Amino acid sequence: MDAKIKETLLNPIFKGNPITVLVLGICSSLAVTVELKGALVMAVSVIIVTGLANLILSLLRNTIPNRVRIIVQLVVVAMLVILVDEILKAFAYPVEKQLSVYIGLIITNCIVMGRIEAFALGNKPFASLLDGLANGAGYGLILVIVAFFRELLGSGTLLGIRIIPESFYEAGYMNNGLVILPPMALILIGCIIWVQRSIQKDLQEK
Repeated sequence: MDAKIKETLLNPIFKGNPITVLVLGICSSLAVTVELKGALVMAVSVIIVTGLANLILSLLRNTIPNRVRIIVQLVVVAMLVILVDEILKAFAYPVEKQLSVYIGLIITNCIVMGRIEAFALGNKPFASLLDGLANGAGYGLILVIVAFFRELLGSGTLLGIRIIPESFYEAGYMNNGLVILPPMALILIGCIIWVQRSIQKDLQEK
C-alpha cells in the first residue's frame, strides 16, 4: 500500500482521530451512545456522508466560485443527509425515529465540513474519498466504544440482547443508571483521550 494512502486511511482512526485529538463531533457522541445500535447507525451514516461529500466536492472543486463554496458544500451535504435519512426510514424506521434529529444534524457536523475544507477542496477525488471514509470511521470507532460500555453497564445488554446473566441480578447486581446519563459519555471520552495520550507521547502538551 502506498505510504500516503496508508497515512490517509489510518491517521484519522488513530493518531489524528477527529474526536479524541481534534475534539470535533463531541455533541452527537454524547447524544447517540446510550445504545450500541444507535451508535452503529450514526457511525455508518457519518462515514457515508463524509466519504461521498468529500468525493463530490473534490470533483467539483475547480468549478466552484470561492464566494459561494460554503453554500455549495452545505447543499451537497444536506442532499446526502436527506438520502441517508430516507433510506433509514425505509429499512430501519425504529432506529431512524430514535436518531432522526441527530441524523439531520450531520449537516452541521464539524467533521464533515472540516474535511471538505481541509482536504477535499485541495486533493484529488480518490484521496478525498479515502480521507472522508477514514475520518468517518475514526468518529464511528469512538461512538461504538462509548456506546458499548454505556449500554452494557447501564442496561446490561448489547444491541438489545441480554448480556449480564439474570443470576447476577438475583445476587444483588444492579445496572448503573449514571452510565446512561449524557455526562458519563463525556467522562468515557475523556478516559479514551487519556489512554490515547498516554500511548502517543507526541500528543502530550509540553
